[in-house]
Amino acid sequence: MSAEGQNFSLRELNFLDLPGWRGDDPRQLVDAMRACLRHLRSIKPYRTGSLGLSSHDLLPLLEAAETFQPSSAADAREFFEQHCSPFAILPQETEQGFVTGFYEPEVEVSAVPDDVWKYPFYNRPTDLIDLDAQNRPAHIDASYAFGLSGDNGVDFYPERKVIDQGYLQGRNLEIAWAKSKVDVFFAHVQGAARLKFPDGSVTRITYAAKAGHPFSGIGRLLIDRGCIDPATVSMQSIRRWLGENPALVDEVLWHNPSYIFFKVADVSDETLGPVAAAKVPLIAGRSLAVDRSIHTFGYPFFIHAAELTHLDEGKPFARLMLALDTGSAIIGPARGDIFTGSGYLAGEQAGTIRNNADFYILLPNHAAQRYRP
Repeated sequence: MSAEGQNFSLRELNFLDLPGWRGDDPRQLVDAMRACLRHLRSIKPYRTGSLGLSSHDLLPLLEAAETFQPSSAADAREFFEQHCSPFAILPQETEQGFVTGFYEPEVEVSAVPDDVWKYPFYNRPTDLIDLDAQNRPAHIDASYAFGLSGDNGVDFYPERKVIDQGYLQGRNLEIAWAKSKVDVFFAHVQGAARLKFPDGSVTRITYAAKAGHPFSGIGRLLIDRGCIDPATVSMQSIRRWLGENPALVDEVLWHNPSYIFFKVADVSDETLGPVAAAKVPLIAGRSLAVDRSIHTFGYPFFIHAAELTHLDEGKPFARLMLALDTGSAIIGPARGDIFTGSGYLAGEQAGTIRNNADFYILLPNHAAQRYRP
């Protein structure tokens, strides 16, 4: 079996063909692989993407990692060399893949609203339902995973503008209130946040659901309007433009109809990131968001981005990562989002990642047989 018939192909390589492989230290992945194994054993398998790799295919690798104690970076690399076969992911439409970054922002909040703290983070509403083949009405496209359950049946859930204008007020859904609607918006984009209260206490919120509407990037809007140079667009430049144009903030933010709802999560171990779509904690610099329709969570990907140098002290980015998350803007076989960590510095790093990259997927040896000519 191969990736033929899709918009990409796979080509088997040797580990020595992976640029930067010999300089990588993938020891951090072992604990994350054990967490994936615990999830698969106790809850359920990850959904299989169109590439055809299943959680069952992944189990031998995860089980081997369960008792593995790497003594060095070379020891960890040897583990993957022994149990996996690397394949280059070759998109047909472009020569290379593309990476961006995401992080867990820290947002100052209040437990009670007032004239300063007035922009809420919401829990999932009770009238928001999951859509499937049984309950989806004919007028709602299959790309919508959520809908509104009301007196007149199932319909589209309100967009960002309607929610911002008070649709959910009075339902006691607020987790906390921020003083900046831009901070709330970017927490939605990241899908998680650490909320810091005036007394110094910290609460973590993670993704619970969304209104269902497709994501529409405001960076592209500002580029198309000539407001931001496409060569220098970043989260920082977008936030700077919003700060300089307060009268246009609502109009720009409402261009993205997608709206995210959250749930309170554990933050007892501040060295770990939030629990994301794969239901295990993210690891800074080692967790990758991928297109879930193609790829399956838990698989190792080696990413090489020659021009991405600000994460590794001027050296090209070359790291083994685990696919542990996804996102509505992550579309394609060689498209990824690198988790940089939590807080301000992580945001500075993530906001400036927009780089071409080579993608390699490591297949457990027994599964690799299906993808050879």
